[in-house]
Amino acid sequence: MSNTYRDLNPPERLLLGPGPSNVDPRVLRAMSTPLLGHLDPEFLKIMDETKQLLQYTFQTNNYLTLPVSGTGSAGMETALCNVIEPGDRVVVCVSGVFGERMCDIVERCGGELIRIDAEWGHIITPEQVEAVLRKSAVKVVAIVHAETSTGVLQPLGDIERLVHEHGALFLVDTVTSLGGCPVKVDEWKLDVVYSGTQKCLSCPPGLAPITFSPRAEQVLDARKRKVQSWYLDMTMIRRYWGQERFYHHTAPISMCYALREALRIIYEEGLEARWQRHALNHRALMAGLQAMGLKPFAQEGYWLPSLNAVRVPDGIQDMRVRGRLLQEYGIEIGGGLGKVKGQIWRIGLMGYNSTRKTVMVFLSALEAVLRGEGYPVRPGEAVAAAEQVYRTASS
Repeated sequence: MSNTYRDLNPPERLLLGPGPSNVDPRVLRAMSTPLLGHLDPEFLKIMDETKQLLQYTFQTNNYLTLPVSGTGSAGMETALCNVIEPGDRVVVCVSGVFGERMCDIVERCGGELIRIDAEWGHIITPEQVEAVLRKSAVKVVAIVHAETSTGVLQPLGDIERLVHEHGALFLVDTVTSLGGCPVKVDEWKLDVVYSGTQKCLSCPPGLAPITFSPRAEQVLDARKRKVQSWYLDMTMIRRYWGQERFYHHTAPISMCYALREALRIIYEEGLEARWQRHALNHRALMAGLQAMGLKPFAQEGYWLPSLNAVRVPDGIQDMRVRGRLLQEYGIEIGGGLGKVKGQIWRIGLMGYNSTRKTVMVFLSALEAVLRGEGYPVRPGEAVAAAEQVYRTASS
């Protein structure tokens, strides 16, 4: 065991994988400000402001809107375990890894799981949901809005209508969509929605924004049993974030600072402008990737702007290309998970990283690596295709 440990000096990386994404320097500065006690009057003001900014970002007036202490996975578990009791019928729409995780949590809560499956890379259709809802009454329908493992953006409108026509709650994962593409909780009539801080919000991992509609709160209040998880029990946590300020657990103070600043940056930019920025840079990146001959993995018309998935070309080794990007250019991208491991690359353009500069730097680096691996790429063609998208957008 070493007698000396040097100061931390991690290498600089351009984080273009499925998360975390790079963080705005303003957020890092906010994290370094002095700690306050979790019941200090000044910190309580910060909590109130964070709630208000989260309501703006979620586009909701829901009173029960707050950040859960934990990563996006904690948000998933909080959402499910608070509205599910043993024996409840729960429909989970599965089109990737994160739908699979929802299924696991439903079963751990004692719910009666009903799966709706789609081919990975494809959306769940309203017809699939309607066929299941016609058979039996269910309490909750859960779906992933932005499937990080496949790069699919799932339409919600028609499914929401069916869910509520059949009297169920609609529970939605927005971990990779919140702050990067439209998420309109009230307008879309979503009941329970959760996210994570480390994706399009451009904040370090460690908090999970969540919101419950009044209807979902009524379900919470009508529970016959205590929530399965003490730590994630919203009947208690809401008392700390509400007017009572009833102590539940020590809040991660510095992470709350970070989230407040990240949300303040979003508020200053404006949601519409932010959504448009992500959409433009996504189009430019995909144009460049396709100019190289790379094929999109997600279903046509349902590409996720914040997470771009393309197939690994025949004859190219997934790990070797990702390794070279990291070692030679300091750029991280993600590989496939589960059924598509080794078959796709997942390229994130989230929040702070969704810029024209990032697109051009990445395309140039990937071109160089692919040419070095013997893949036929015409020099400069990818960058030229991306430039054309930007020129057209500005004309």
